[in-house]
Amino acid sequence: MGIYEELVARGLIAQVTNESEIREMINSGKATFYIGFDCTADSLTAGHFMALTLMKRLQMAGNKPVALIGGGTTMIGDPSGRTDMRKMLTKEDIDHNAECFKRQMERFIEFGEGKAKMVNNADWLLNLNYVDLLREVGACFSVNNMLRAECYKQRMEKGLSFLEFNYMIMQSYDFYYLYQHYGCNMQFGGDDQWSNMLGGTELIRRKLGKDAHAMTITLLTDSQGKKMGKTAGNAVWLDANKTSPYEFFQYWRNVADSDVLKCIRMLTFLPLEQIDEMDKWEGSELNKAKEILAYELTKLVHGEEEAEKALAAAKNIFAGGKDSADMPTVTLSEDDLGENGIGILDIMVKSGLCGSKSEARTLVTQGGVSVNEEKLTVPATFYTKEQLSAGLLIQKGKKKFIKVNI
Repeated sequence: MGIYEELVARGLIAQVTNESEIREMINSGKATFYIGFDCTADSLTAGHFMALTLMKRLQMAGNKPVALIGGGTTMIGDPSGRTDMRKMLTKEDIDHNAECFKRQMERFIEFGEGKAKMVNNADWLLNLNYVDLLREVGACFSVNNMLRAECYKQRMEKGLSFLEFNYMIMQSYDFYYLYQHYGCNMQFGGDDQWSNMLGGTELIRRKLGKDAHAMTITLLTDSQGKKMGKTAGNAVWLDANKTSPYEFFQYWRNVADSDVLKCIRMLTFLPLEQIDEMDKWEGSELNKAKEILAYELTKLVHGEEEAEKALAAAKNIFAGGKDSADMPTVTLSEDDLGENGIGILDIMVKSGLCGSKSEARTLVTQGGVSVNEEKLTVPATFYTKEQLSAGLLIQKGKKKFIKVNI
């Protein structure tokens, strides 16, 4: 089985152009491909997993990845999958986020001479003359066709800004630039990016001729990756300071039964033969599959040692233990205390168990919170410095535990 056939078997392919050429190039290790990452936050999330592992798989098969940091496109904002306009970031914020992305990508992809490249589209997009761009690129795009694109259609009712309307042209120009300057002949992305990506393919064909089009191959991954990485309204980050290895492990340990084998197939590097055997699992065996998924992905992001710690902590809690040294811990300072100490609602927000005090209040009143193994139902409960010094074990629901001290 070639790498292209493996991608198909893992359920990673949604739509392709020039499939026979794609298969030959990928299987022979001749593809130079790019995936773009807009810098909308200071950490990648679990939703980026599919793209990162895909780049790793293809590099292992001899192909050359180009990781495109969207320092320029982030200043516009991708309207795909959005019902409102993205928050406008400053150039300083975007530059900081780009540096954070680079450090995290290096855990997955091997960069260096003759290996993967990392480039930032701010290097060419921010220097473009707008009138020159309109003349060189704008003439290649039909507004009628653009408005038929799904990424724009879903925004027309609520309003699509002219700023965002330019995103397709900017993304298409990226492929055009990478094709000319880096020999990049293939692009990957979520299937919600299909229209944008075809724009790049068409731009190269129109500007460089039919011969160039033969080497311009667009291939898409399934949009499942876009759906991953969020739980209870909060992102699951790859940065250990934002989502601890234990929390990361628990996120994947708690995926739905219907998703666990799909995630194992798409995201881990376990052999397909082993996964095919796991397809027969059902009932309690699915809990074992979830544990395997959580361990493999935590090891990939945070290393084997942290994965072992998270696994041990999870087993300890499942067995009824509540004193694991590897359980997430939040340390408060005396500045967090008021005259009466600190309330449970503030503790839950500061610890990241809840996104707001109103959410925490609802959980407490509904009996979804325990402190030191006792059910708590009074939202106005406060804890003193002495109580915090002894340590509090807070449980949210059945599976979320955190230690709080001062």
